[in-house]
Formats: sequence, C-alpha cells, structure tokens
Amino acid sequence: MPIEYARSLTMENRSPRSDRHLGFGLAFVAGATNAGAFLAVQLYTSHMTGLVSSMADHIALGESTLALGALGAVTSFLLGAMTSVVIINFAKRHELRSAFALPLLLEAVLLISFGFLGARLAQIQGLFVPVTVMLLCFIMGLQNAVVTKISGVPVRTTHLTGVVTDLGIELGRLFYWNRSARGADKKVVADRERLSILFLLCLFFVIGGVTGALGFKHFGYVATVPLAAVLVAMSVVPVFDDLRAA
Repeated sequence: MPIEYARSLTMENRSPRSDRHLGFGLAFVAGATNAGAFLAVQLYTSHMTGLVSSMADHIALGESTLALGALGAVTSFLLGAMTSVVIINFAKRHELRSAFALPLLLEAVLLISFGFLGARLAQIQGLFVPVTVMLLCFIMGLQNAVVTKISGVPVRTTHLTGVVTDLGIELGRLFYWNRSARGADKKVVADRERLSILFLLCLFFVIGGVTGALGFKHFGYVATVPLAAVLVAMSVVPVFDDLRAA
C-alpha cells in the first residue's frame, strides 16, 4: 500500500475518497470479524439490538445468568466506543496526526491478541461472559465510534441495518416514476453516488463475512491476524509521522 495513500485514510484533513475507502476496508474487517466470532463464540458481537432484546427476554423469563451475560456484552461494546472517543479527543488536544489512526491500531492489537490467545481467553470468565465475547464486543464498539467521529455522520461499518435502510430509500427513489411534468426541484431523484457507496459497503461486509467464516473454519482463531494486518496497514503511517515529529 503506497505510503501517501495509507496516510490519507486516517489523516484529519480528509477527502470523500478517503472516507469511502476507509469505510470499505473497515466494513470488510467487521464482516470477517463478525462471521469468525460467531463460529468462535456463537454470537454476532456487533448486534447490540439483538443483545438488548435477548437481555429483555431473559429478564422476563427469569434467566438472570443469561441476562447478565447479554449485559456484559453490551457493556463491553459501550466501553469500546467510549475508549475510541477518549483516544481521538486526547490526540486532537495534543495536535497529533494519528487521532483517527490510534483507535484502529489498538483494534489491530486486540485482534492479534484474540488470534493468538482466543482459546485460552474463552476459558476465562469476565463480566458475566467469557473474555473472548467481551473483547470482540469492545473491538466492534471501538471501530464503530471511529467511523462516526471521522465522517461526522452516523455511518456504521460493523452492522448493516442503517446501511440497508438507506440503500432501500435510494432504490425507492431510483425506481420511482415521475409521471407528471413537474419542476426539477420536485422530482424524486436518487443519489446515485450514495447508492453505489451503500451497495459497496454491503458488498465488502459480505465478502469479509465469507472470508472470515472460511478463515476461522480452516485456521481457527489465528485467522484474525490477517485482519489485524489490514488495520495496521491503514493506520500505522500517521503514527510514524507523529513519532518522527516528536
């Protein structure tokens, strides 16, 4: 990956192209991590809606242990998002170029830890759930917050509910038949560029999911290490820039 291109992915002064390419890369990583995590811990660790719903069900059924497990997973995701925001704001306060790169580098380190220690971590009980579940939920929260802080809009790369909804909205506009001759400002017109971006986000997530599932099936926990390498490639250049400046 060319150095200038890698630098542009996570630098603070950004272009729409940088946002798109970073989003596609992170969607791939999230899809792969999600699919691999399901094979590892039988849980989609970015699906907070499902976890909160299951927590409510377990509470209603009096299954306190399972309810606490869901609470532990949600709490880990929340802590991941909080950590990301703290790192970014701290780095900006100190005028570091790596404000957006540092959380992604931390995510890479955690994925490497999961890859080499996953089997052992699965045997350790954390906040009502195995440490593997907590770690993966933390990673997903960390990544989700990074993308939101970078783009300034609620774009998510770790789950597709919002992306698919927006995709449906743009498709509805695309196929809407403007029957009468109305003013250009009253016509229903799809944003084709946004439509292509949303489609590609879904596509990269699916490709990542297939890749992660196959990787974990054949290689186990260590399949997350190449994903960490992708994150390092996207985030390490601004960190080196700050080290050189220091």
